[in-house]
Formats: sequence, C-alpha cells, structure tokens
Amino acid sequence: MTDYDSPWKQMLAQYFPEFLAFFFPKVHAGIDWTKPYTPLDKELQKVVRDATLGQRRADQLVGVTGLDGVEDRVLVHVEVQGEKTADFSQRMFVCNYRAYDLYGRPVVSLVVMGESHPSDYGKFGYGRWGSWMQLRSPVVSLTAYRKRWAELEASANPFAVVTQAHLRAQETAGSDDETRYRAKLGLIRNLYRRGYLRQAILDLFRFIDWVLELPAGLEDQLWTEIEQLDEEKRMHYLASFERKAQAKGIEKGRAEGQVKFFSFLLQQRFGELPGWVEARVQQATPEDLEIWGIRVLSAGSLEEVFGLGSQQKMKDELLPH
Repeated sequence: MTDYDSPWKQMLAQYFPEFLAFFFPKVHAGIDWTKPYTPLDKELQKVVRDATLGQRRADQLVGVTGLDGVEDRVLVHVEVQGEKTADFSQRMFVCNYRAYDLYGRPVVSLVVMGESHPSDYGKFGYGRWGSWMQLRSPVVSLTAYRKRWAELEASANPFAVVTQAHLRAQETAGSDDETRYRAKLGLIRNLYRRGYLRQAILDLFRFIDWVLELPAGLEDQLWTEIEQLDEEKRMHYLASFERKAQAKGIEKGRAEGQVKFFSFLLQQRFGELPGWVEARVQQATPEDLEIWGIRVLSAGSLEEVFGLGSQQKMKDELLPH
C-alpha cells in the first residue's frame, strides 16, 4: 500500500496557509496572516498521548490569530487513505476537547478525506436529560475534485497539484504500469507551466514521485523524459534534483541508515522531534543530510539546522509569483 501520509505531512508543514486557502477558504479568510502562525507538533503529542485514538494520520495542530485578534488553535485531520472507520468522529471529538483543555482557547477541527464520506462524518455528540455536547467539523473529500479537474488545472495553489497527484494515484492503483507512467509524466510536465518557483516545483515533484511510484525500468524512462523537458524549458530543475538524489535508487540501504543516524543525532540534541522535522528528514538527499549534520554541532534550534528563516521568508521563497 502506498504511503500517502508522509508526503502529505510534509506539504502540510511547508504550505499550511495554502492548504487552508485551497480546502477551507472561510477558515483562511478569518486568519490574520500578517501575524506568525505556530506549528504545535509537541503539543499535538500531548493531546493524543495516552489516548486510545487508533492510528493518527497526517494531523497538524497550528496556533493562529484571527482577524479579531483572538488566538485560536486549528486542528487538521487528514485521513488520506480514506478509511471510514466507525470511531473516526469520536477520535476527532477527543482530540478537539483535549486541545481545548490544554489551551483554554477555541479549537477549529478540519477534515480532509481521501474518499467520499457519509453526511454525518465529522460529527460526534452525546446527550442525556437535556445536557448536550457535540462537535461538527467541516469535511472535504478529495474525490469531489474528480469532476473539477479543469479548476485544478487552472489553480496556482500547490494543493491543486497535490490533489491531482492523489487522485491519479488512486485511479491508477489497479492499472497497468504504463497508465501510471503517463499519469505521472503528465503531472510533472504541468509543473513547469504553472509559474512556480524552483523550490515549489521540487517540493511538488517529491510529492508526485512518492505517491505515483513506478517500477525501476519505467522510472529510468521517466528520468530520460525529465532531462529532455528540463532542456526544453532551460530550467534544469528536476534533472538537477535527479543527479543530486542519484536516481533515488543508489545505495538505498546506506541512505536509510544515514537518515536513522541523523534523526538519532537530532533527538540527542533537541529531544522529541516535531512532525515537520521528520518529514524533511525522510525526504532528504545525501547532500542535505551532510549539510544538516554539520549544522547540528553548533545550531541552537531545529530551524537553524535546516536553515529556515521567518515564516514570511519561507513563504516568499516557496510560493509562486
């Protein structure tokens, strides 16, 4: 089964405002984006600790400030595999009230499902003798976008590409390899015409590459096509990425060992690692690990290890014009 959770977690961590703008525009419109937002990965661990909540997916807890100046917490649940588990709404409820108990602030729970869902999904409550408690969460289904493909094609939001890649991965899961190859190549070709900056193209390519995995032979053929595309566009983005990653397959076991060792170093220096760090490490090239490993020796924070500045600087560098 394809691992959809890891690439979704990375995109959520790096493009949280764009995620809300694409899937939950009303929520996005209510937030004051001139003020910093704060990923609360360690706090999310406290929320779910010691709770019988089943397997969590690509969840994100973020502190934001509303346009009215009120500090809120946005709790995002991404069930990217699309399982309609009987206790999902209850788990949502538990996470919500635990986050509220931790902060004493409003908690906005949002859900993205990989498949269609019943009308009462995201709703949980109980009552007795006139006393009622209920949670109603907005739920977005990715399958609804199958009929909105032209809208996805026209959108500059990175999550339009994420949604397309996810849908293509689902559609080609039982198809022949050539069908998946054509779907993957088509998505990669479209990255160039959307006007993204280099880093955004690489981030989206990683997502596409992860969820639309191909056999080794077709993977080699794909890289040949990518090199030709890079030459045509005179950008040399993805071909350069391929050389740095050494076609993903060289010394895979060694690379996995490097990832584990680097994660161990980070944990020894900074303690429990937040989700965005784990996502970055899992997607790292050997060159990334070497650079970051040197920084671990003197960095005062995880942000320094990864060379991250302010969130506004990250947004300016990663977003399309």
